[in-house]
Amino acid sequence: MKRKVVMISTGGTIASNFNPETGLFSSGVISGEELLKKCELPDSIELDVISIFQLPSNEMTFETLVTLKEKIEEVFQDEAVNGVVVTHGTDTLEETTYFLNLTIDDERPVVLTGSQRSPAVIGTDAYANLRQAILLAASEEARNLGAVVLFNQKIFPARYVRKAHAGNIDGFASSSEFGLVGVVDDEDIIIHQKAVKRETYKLQSALPYVEIIKCSLGSNGKLVEYAAELGAKGIVLEGFGRGQVHPDVAVGVEKAIEMGVTVVITTSTPEGNVKMVYDTPGTAYDLHQKGVILGRDYDSKKARIKLAVLLAAGVTDIKERF
Repeated sequence: MKRKVVMISTGGTIASNFNPETGLFSSGVISGEELLKKCELPDSIELDVISIFQLPSNEMTFETLVTLKEKIEEVFQDEAVNGVVVTHGTDTLEETTYFLNLTIDDERPVVLTGSQRSPAVIGTDAYANLRQAILLAASEEARNLGAVVLFNQKIFPARYVRKAHAGNIDGFASSSEFGLVGVVDDEDIIIHQKAVKRETYKLQSALPYVEIIKCSLGSNGKLVEYAAELGAKGIVLEGFGRGQVHPDVAVGVEKAIEMGVTVVITTSTPEGNVKMVYDTPGTAYDLHQKGVILGRDYDSKKARIKLAVLLAAGVTDIKERF
């Protein structure tokens, strides 16, 4: 019996081509149908292609995320579909993956992939990544994985995947504490682990404006206050270590919270948890006392996506969801 996969193309480097007028590459100009011509898929897979966007991923927005989610939900109305593949630019691929993982309530897999090198150059990773993503999406082993990233044979979990290199074909990594979901080795799908539980949310309204503010030595709270004045419904602070910021930032945070803004503190370190360890001004303890939500081990980009989803879903116990 054939396995049915739907590929949704959104653009990115994987759909880029050389532009002789600029001497550079134009992102998102190759169609999904063109990419598939060189993938040499097995006869056991039936594939449909939908081109929803032709965008470089730096142009993705909350609005395009919701459009993509709704298209996937529409595709999954067909019970014959075994999985979905989304081709996507690498710059924001990790954020899109996590958003879809939080909002697609279906046991069938959503596999996101892309490439670091254009299909037009020697050594491109476009076709290998796309072929492996399709094989993964078609596999029964991939059920209940949620949304994952397939890149360079590796299967990454949505919450912990991150772009780790600007240009190398081994461009993505995962937290060393949690590792890979599995690998695709030629035709073999090898799953090492699955999440014990998944959380999904139904959006009740548009995703609100949520801003990330990165803190560094000597930062003050002016950007925090300004984001609140601009109408941010949520702010994610990227602090030091266990979740520390300069005390002046904490003053700005207190003002933002008084204006009704939800604030989450994360850490700039690639591993480890935000935790109350110290009791001096600007620490996670001080921020928590002011009403800030401790972001645990989320990086700032994932925390922003989650906070936006929780706010749009009308969740009232946001602190408990982080």
